[in-house]
Amino acid sequence: MSSKLDKGTITLIIFIIAATLLSAAQSVVTTGLADIMVDFGASSTTAQWIYSSFLLVLGVMIPTSAYITRRFKVRTILLTSLGLFFLASVIAYLAPTIEVLIFARVLQAIGSGVLLPITQIVIFKIVPEEKWQVYMGLFGFIIGIAPALAPTLGGIVIDAYSWREIFLIFAAITLVLMAIAAIVVKFEFETSDYPLDLPSLALCVVACVGIMLGFSNIAEYGASALYVFFPIILGAICLIVFVRRQYNIESPLLNLTVLKNKYFVWGTLFSAVLYFTMCGLNVIMPLFVQSVAYHSATTSGLILLPGTIVMIIFNFVGPLLANKIGVRKVLIMSCLFSIVGFGVMMSYTVTSSVEYMMITQIIRSIGAGLGLMPAVTWTISVVSGDVEDATAINNTVRQIIGSVGAAMAVVLMAVFAGGNIGHNAISQSAFSETSLVMVILAVISLIIVLLYIKDDVKKDEGLEEITA
Repeated sequence: MSSKLDKGTITLIIFIIAATLLSAAQSVVTTGLADIMVDFGASSTTAQWIYSSFLLVLGVMIPTSAYITRRFKVRTILLTSLGLFFLASVIAYLAPTIEVLIFARVLQAIGSGVLLPITQIVIFKIVPEEKWQVYMGLFGFIIGIAPALAPTLGGIVIDAYSWREIFLIFAAITLVLMAIAAIVVKFEFETSDYPLDLPSLALCVVACVGIMLGFSNIAEYGASALYVFFPIILGAICLIVFVRRQYNIESPLLNLTVLKNKYFVWGTLFSAVLYFTMCGLNVIMPLFVQSVAYHSATTSGLILLPGTIVMIIFNFVGPLLANKIGVRKVLIMSCLFSIVGFGVMMSYTVTSSVEYMMITQIIRSIGAGLGLMPAVTWTISVVSGDVEDATAINNTVRQIIGSVGAAMAVVLMAVFAGGNIGHNAISQSAFSETSLVMVILAVISLIIVLLYIKDDVKKDEGLEEITA
């Protein structure tokens, strides 16, 4: 038993280190986009795909995590993901054109999209349930701080050398980690010859890409039939067909029976709404600071930095509190901090001081940090013996809703501003009205907690109530 625990602990440590490395790759290139555009003579529209493609592929890969975990050995998954990431980093370092660089980023995202959600599954499989909140807090802290610090570290490397050296560093670290993993990772879960339903996979990919791409295009193309409505409608149709197919085939890509558990559904909805507001805020705050209040991009980053650090810390504090006082109290606190934080944002004006915005953003960040990991962990805990599917569904819904939130926040602010966001009173009011929408969503989240989040839910209790 002790040997098994040791193997599991070592495996978990390696997975968390790998997840940290791969999550850092998500945002590390953002500071190098300007240099990349100069080197390749590319437009900003083309260059942004170096970042956007990563996020898009990340979302598409998450639904496959349940199948991959059932079908392949843990060691195989880890080494394959790291191997793909290593290959992609080498290709990115040598990339002769921006198209090759974007292709390399897609390969990196495939490796990350497999490893990150499966790390959660490994935690749920190895760690005793009474310690889930603690370990998920640690995981949330690590994968939160990596992409937050990555742009700064990437900027240092770029200033000292060039953007290519970032990928060379990734390749070197990944190679070392692969060598260590090949030697020390011995722990395995039970697997089976689980078949891959290719039509389900195709429907899932088109659904995720269509919905996320369509909403992401709103900010750039507005109400475009081709770039916005067509991919969203196509994605929605494929999603409906995908869901119906999962209930009618013997070996579904995702076992959607967990959706019959009302507590799982409401927990997933809570975390999705919280993620919607987080992603929306990440877009409208820089927009307000730079376009409305006329501060620099550097000032915009400084305003958000303390809140980002606080949120990362509370990603760890939140689960610890949930373990001590119960998840319900923690999520109520999360909602109250979010309501106050977004409420204060309604008072921002073009003359609001940098210090005022910085301090008040910390309030909202505490709400976001307190809520996400405890909600995700509690949601998975109410489902009996189906960690793989529950994790995949929860992560996929959150990723899609997050991309929708980022797009819709910009759209709302632009609509409230009459279509033109600028240094004027109308845009200032538009930001306040968009913040009010966020307040309403936080109030809805609070209602969900009060009605459906309980500390003493037995496994599949919600399923029994529905199917009785």
